[in-house]
Amino acid sequence: MIRVLIADDQGMVRTGFTVFLSGQPDIEVVGEAANGREAVERASALRPDVVLMDVRMPVMNGLEATRELLSRGGAPKVLILTTFDLDDYVYEALRAGASGFLLKDASAAQLAEAVRVVAAGEALIAPGITKRLIHEFAKLGGSRPVTGKRPAELTERETEVLTLVAQALSNQEIADKLFVAEQTVKTHVGRVLMKLGLRDRAQAIVFAYETGLVRPGE
Repeated sequence: MIRVLIADDQGMVRTGFTVFLSGQPDIEVVGEAANGREAVERASALRPDVVLMDVRMPVMNGLEATRELLSRGGAPKVLILTTFDLDDYVYEALRAGASGFLLKDASAAQLAEAVRVVAAGEALIAPGITKRLIHEFAKLGGSRPVTGKRPAELTERETEVLTLVAQALSNQEIADKLFVAEQTVKTHVGRVLMKLGLRDRAQAIVFAYETGLVRPGE
């Protein structure tokens, strides 16, 4: 079972998410929190696998709560819930180590799938709109010049895979593009994360943009 904590200051949102997720055979909602401070405290006590974290909350916002949570050992995965007008917050959340984000108007099925994906460590960002949002975040945070230079730690093939990950391609899409097996891509992605000391694909995307390996719109 995937243990989930829902952090949102709107009671109706928490109730709606709880009702739907609790109906999934592989997901258990272990608790709720109405603000960021409560989310940090409840996560420490309940040890969820995934925290659904709203950005705008009283006492402590979702960004601050994410930073505090992920600074501790054995931290859960954090899935940020947001809207388009909060792009700058989400970009900072990804930099802080959040495993991804999902728009609040996503369907119930997308919510459940996002929880599963994040829990499995295959962090994806906002199904269906990933590319558009990543480009927006890169524009907000990508102040470094584009170099296209291969990171010293990576092989040429690993750099190629990282570039494609940064373009929001799935493992299967990367495999098709490089004419290799999907398992080969998974192996490359795992090595990239290990060599660069990154938590997941979300951090790999941020790394690629911030180091100038790729640019928004590529």
